[in-house]
Amino acid sequence: MTNKEKDDHSNATLDLINKFVDSNQRKRINLLTQIEDEVDNIFKLGHSLFEIFDSDGDDWAAGWLLQVLKRYKPDFFDNTKFNDWFNTYSEIDINYAELQLMLVEQKFEEADRLTSSYLRKLAGKLAEKRGYVFYSEVNNMSGKDLQTIDRLWTIYSTGRFGFSIQAMILKSVGKKYELLWPKIGWKKDGLWTRYPSSFCWSLKAPDGHMPLINQLRGVRLMDSILRHPAIAERHNNIL
Repeated sequence: MTNKEKDDHSNATLDLINKFVDSNQRKRINLLTQIEDEVDNIFKLGHSLFEIFDSDGDDWAAGWLLQVLKRYKPDFFDNTKFNDWFNTYSEIDINYAELQLMLVEQKFEEADRLTSSYLRKLAGKLAEKRGYVFYSEVNNMSGKDLQTIDRLWTIYSTGRFGFSIQAMILKSVGKKYELLWPKIGWKKDGLWTRYPSSFCWSLKAPDGHMPLINQLRGVRLMDSILRHPAIAERHNNIL
């Protein structure tokens, strides 16, 4: 291949990535396979490709590029900073690198379990000891940490998972939980989806399917999380 052909390939790939970044949600979803097909050329563009993204932001286009590279070009991650490229913040010194790595690798079931353990940690020592969170403990959770968890889930799910996405869907169904459950795949034909075997642990899951919150403890825990000011703030999403 001549240098000119190489340049043409690089420019075509960059044009595709710019189109992907500039598109709305629906158009981006339609470009996912095309981005995947271009992985060889994306890999050749190298680490500088991520200079167009804000590591403090939550642009899931960067998340998808990282997931595609992780699956097909693991050598890209010899520079280990790309395993947790997005900056994360915590008020109680939780290191979210493991959660970010699980999500980059699309190990959603493991990421979900990790999320539950973080929620117990955020709720405090008593919640950690008993193994679950009371809804009354949610208000005192660190907003910064809840936003970090929510950001990571949204970034690595093509913008379709996360507490704030669940809140948006709840708002769209008139704040009726009985309409939310089937929409996010937690209930089918009036029966609760069996955990963990019947949940869909992949990007084929319905919008809002993850992270899970234990419904055996009733709706109040989930309601408290979705109404937490830090989650409401994420997409101007006040319930």
